[in-house]
Amino acid sequence: MKKKKLANVIMVLIILVIAVAGIAAAFSLRNGQDTGLGSQYHITKIPDNALITQGEDNVCTITIVCDTILDNLDNLEEEKAPYVPKDAVILPKTQVSFTEGDTVFEVLQKVCAAAELQIEYSWTPMYNSYYIEGINHLYEFDCGNESGWMYKVNEWFPNYGCSAYTLKNGDDIVWCYTCNGLGADVGEVWTGDE
Repeated sequence: MKKKKLANVIMVLIILVIAVAGIAAAFSLRNGQDTGLGSQYHITKIPDNALITQGEDNVCTITIVCDTILDNLDNLEEEKAPYVPKDAVILPKTQVSFTEGDTVFEVLQKVCAAAELQIEYSWTPMYNSYYIEGINHLYEFDCGNESGWMYKVNEWFPNYGCSAYTLKNGDDIVWCYTCNGLGADVGEVWTGDE
């Protein structure tokens, strides 16, 4: 009789453990831990963070970051959180070779293709340049009505499109996602000057 009671107690405890584990798993899925910050961020690593093509004598660096999103997660559209890396670095500083006359846009296309990063852009006739709508599934207005992609070269934010900026050897390009102040949160204070 004691063995039967002991077996019943053990069986009830096993069922209880399974039930608690199931509830915990359901709760974590319901709270989005499987689709949380960075869960859909994937990049093909570029060896030594260098994309150098033989015959291209000029080299620049390019970085893609979205750190302002981390400060504005309350404004981020929920379905976009999986594309925001936990450290906010979409592409670490990478050396890219280019030929004379290449633009910021061409280097961005080249590095996104090599890293298999999603990019979307459109031609803007008024500015005679391409406009970057989204990188890594993060688009303008995804984190507020002043949010979107901006670029700077050597710490300067040009006030014209990325396909109008011709690169020089040694340039440092940073693509950054702005959430507030039309770039104020990434260091741009637009004055209307070139």
